[in-house]
Amino acid sequence: MQLDSASPSGARRILNAEASREEARVIFASALGTVFEWYDFFIYATLAPFFATLFFPPENPTAALLAAFATYAAGFIIRPFGAIVFGRIGDVVGRKYTFLLTVVVMGGATIATGCLPTFAQLGWVAPVILVLLRLLQGLALGGEYGGAATYVAEYAPQHSRGYATAWVQTTATFGLLLSLSIILACREGLSVDQFRAFGWRLPFVVSVLLLGWTLIIRMRLKESPVFQRMLSEGRASRRPLVDTFLRAPNNLRVFAALFGACAGQGVVWYTGQFYALFFMTTSLHLPERTAYLLLGGALLAAMPLFLVFGRLSDRFGRKRIILAGCLLSALLYLPLFHMLAQAVNPGLMAWQKATPVSVAADECRFHVFVGPWSEFSACDIARGVLASQGVGFETGPAEPGQAVVVTIGQERVLGAAAQPILAALARSGYQAQPDPAQIDAPKAFLALFLMVVLVTMVYGPMAAFLVELFPTRIRYTSISFPYHIGNGWFGGMLPLLSTALVAWSGNLFAGLYYPIAVAGLTVVVGALCVHDRRGVDLNLE
Repeated sequence: MQLDSASPSGARRILNAEASREEARVIFASALGTVFEWYDFFIYATLAPFFATLFFPPENPTAALLAAFATYAAGFIIRPFGAIVFGRIGDVVGRKYTFLLTVVVMGGATIATGCLPTFAQLGWVAPVILVLLRLLQGLALGGEYGGAATYVAEYAPQHSRGYATAWVQTTATFGLLLSLSIILACREGLSVDQFRAFGWRLPFVVSVLLLGWTLIIRMRLKESPVFQRMLSEGRASRRPLVDTFLRAPNNLRVFAALFGACAGQGVVWYTGQFYALFFMTTSLHLPERTAYLLLGGALLAAMPLFLVFGRLSDRFGRKRIILAGCLLSALLYLPLFHMLAQAVNPGLMAWQKATPVSVAADECRFHVFVGPWSEFSACDIARGVLASQGVGFETGPAEPGQAVVVTIGQERVLGAAAQPILAALARSGYQAQPDPAQIDAPKAFLALFLMVVLVTMVYGPMAAFLVELFPTRIRYTSISFPYHIGNGWFGGMLPLLSTALVAWSGNLFAGLYYPIAVAGLTVVVGALCVHDRRGVDLNLE
């Protein structure tokens, strides 16, 4: 018998179908805007090694790279402050209008970056403006994620909240993939000189189109029904910052979420994608086109697993999957990166094993934030030259009467000048570029794919986990702060800290000690302090 739409069961079917369509529109609009924001944020990150030569003094390549990464990190450091500012607006004014504002700020800063003069044209004024624009991007992104995750979760059914919010979780990786694709297209379509002269600006300018499309779609959305119901019942918080950070048990939940989930998730995300890319291009000297294709292929192959792990979290719980991903990351990073290095540049690995390299010097310093205030000793310069070539080394005490002595195999080089060190490397049989015939692309792809699988484990269930942890009246603020501390500070600082660790220690894999330690900490804290609230009714919170 055919159901009449006027009957109760027929009406329910129509209402359910309409609700499903509305949920799909919400997911699409939220995900599209978040993809756009991640794309804008990651263009600089993808081009960071290239920007080192455009916006910073080129005399010391490692120092310039550190300065580029420091500017990259600035956008992450500011993200928690964006979470506080926009989180409060989102909890008081509403979800929809807040992330309309964030997308405008992000788009404006990105377009301005594409028009920015370089160091050769403005001197130190250029990187100062670049840092300010990165700070605006970080502020905007600090308000975007919490809004998108909250908005989708408050529309989604209880039983499929992990799956629905996992679509938002795909956006960061999709934004990275989009940035890689557009930059690769620009590099393929332009000569090296053309790309350096103006081509690098094109990915930023393209944001005009993405911004317009996103605004049109998001303007058509309605406010979250859970938020509207909360307002109608008079349950809204007048002081969301106070309620979030100064009142128990919410303040305890914030710190449990940070150290028991978000910190580990942040380092896993950036290690498996960004640091893997930087490692291939800067340490292993793999051509950028090949590196982009390998990582892009791994991202495409693994991306559906965000949804898989989001769905699994609806059945088995968020906490188990997130902590399992962190634990596997801590155990597997060293073997996976060794596997990647051997696959991408086996010649360099063989040369390094057969040729001992050492630096004998005093006054060796550990540099992280590099700028006009930085002073580099002879030891720092020599180690920077070696690190920029992907060469591992040991450091020992200075020889009498010598500021620095670099020993490569049996040859000794006095002083820190780059040219004699590079000449000695060449005489020892060192070759920076990998031999294309020796690159094991399937093996490299497998290593990258496994790293991205770990990303999907920790990131896929994260939005649902955070949304369920906090009440509606302060959810936007409470989600955004631990997420952006974990991702912005613990994760965003990873390329900078890892590069500094490698340059300081001389061990190409020393940069992995940081994400391994943070992921391990998250496993311990999460197991002891985090409670899974899978399927909680958000209307009652």
